Amino acid sequence: MKKTLLAEFTAREGAQDEVARLIGDYALKVREEEGNLAFDVYAKAAAPRAFWIFEVYRDEDAFQTHLNAPYGGPFNAALVPLIEEDASVLTFLNQLATNP
Repeated sequence: MKKTLLAEFTAREGAQDEVARLIGDYALKVREEEGNLAFDVYAKAAAPRAFWIFEVYRDEDAFQTHLNAPYGGPFNAALVPLIEEDASVLTFLNQLATNP
């Protein structure tokens, strides 16, 4: 079963451009992961310091591989001082069955 989540965080005042650069560089690496199906980065239109990242992985194993990637720790270490939260807020999602 696919592993789908939404990661949210808010850049501190004045850090929005640096956060955007960091997440852009990170996104390029994550999208290269074999088990990654989507890594889409958004900023809220009404609150441009608020970032949302929609992530989809092939399955739980692919997600665990992502969590253990060597570039994840350095990314998070660089991100945390630039955001208002203590870490990204993760919301795991289950896809609902749809009719054709």
